[in-house]
Amino acid sequence: MFGLENLPSFGGRARTREATAVVTGAGSGIGRAFALEIAHRGGTVICADIDESRAVRTVALIERDHPGHAYAFACDVADRDAVESLARYAEAAFAGPPSLVVNNAGIGSGGMRVGETGFDTWERVVGVNLWGVVNGCEIFAPLLRSAGRGGFINVASAAAFGTAPGMGVYNATKAGVLALSETMAAEFSDTDIAVTVLCPTFVRTNVIADGITTRAAAQIAEKGMRWGGFSPDRVARITLDAHDHGRLHVLPQLDAKFIWFVKRLFPAQYTMIMGLLERLVAMTDSESAGQHRAEV
Repeated sequence: MFGLENLPSFGGRARTREATAVVTGAGSGIGRAFALEIAHRGGTVICADIDESRAVRTVALIERDHPGHAYAFACDVADRDAVESLARYAEAAFAGPPSLVVNNAGIGSGGMRVGETGFDTWERVVGVNLWGVVNGCEIFAPLLRSAGRGGFINVASAAAFGTAPGMGVYNATKAGVLALSETMAAEFSDTDIAVTVLCPTFVRTNVIADGITTRAAAQIAEKGMRWGGFSPDRVARITLDAHDHGRLHVLPQLDAKFIWFVKRLFPAQYTMIMGLLERLVAMTDSESAGQHRAEV
C-alpha cells in the first residue's frame, strides 16, 4: 500500500526460520512476542532485558514448548559495555555470530513540549531508544559482516514521521532509528544482510507504564491501545514475515500507512493540522479540568 511494498528487497528466503537471534527488551511486549515467535519458527533466542526476572519469564514461556531454545541475559542497552558483553555471550552461545538481531528495547515518553521536557528525560529516553539501537547496530554489525549473512530488525515507531506535538524526545529518538535503519539498508545492499525497521502506531504493551509520560498523554495512549492497538504477537509475526521477504519498512496498521502517505504528500499542511489538534486537545483538557473543579 502507498508503494511501501515495492521498496528494494534483500532476498526472499525465510531468514527468520531456525534463526539464532538476540532480542533486546525481550522481557515484555513486542520484544517478548518477537522471542516467542522466533522460537516457534525453530529458532534459538537470547532474551535480553534490563530486568533479568522478566527475561527469565520469557525464557520459561519458550522452554515449555521449545526446550533448549532460549537464554536470559541482563542487559541495559544504553550501556555500551553491557551490549558488548551481550555480543560476546551470543557468540559463545551460538558458536558464532547471531543470524538475527532485534533491537527492540525502548521506553515511552509524551505530554511534554520541547523546553519543558527537562534534560534528565532527554538523556534517559535518548539513552535507551536511540543509543540502545546504535549500540546494538554498531557492535553487532561487524559480527554479521564477518559471517557474511544475517539481519537486523530495529523497532522505531510511526512517531518517527508522525511527529506529534508533546512528544519531541520520543519522536526524535524514533526518527533517528528510522534514519539509521535506512542508512544501514543502503550500506548492506551489496551483502546478504537484511535490515527491517518497524514503525507501528498503537500496540498493546507496557511501554507507557514503564516510560516517562504525563497523565493526560498516558490516558490518550491507553485509549489508542485499547480501541485500535494491535497485539504484540500480531506485530511480531507481521514484522518477521516482512523481514523474510526483504522489506525495509514495516507499517503494520492502516493509520501508520495513512500518516506516512499524507505527511509526504502535504508536509506543510500536515504540520499545521498537528499543531491545531494539539491546541484543541489542550483546550478540551482545560475545560474538563475547570468543570471538574466546579463540581468539586
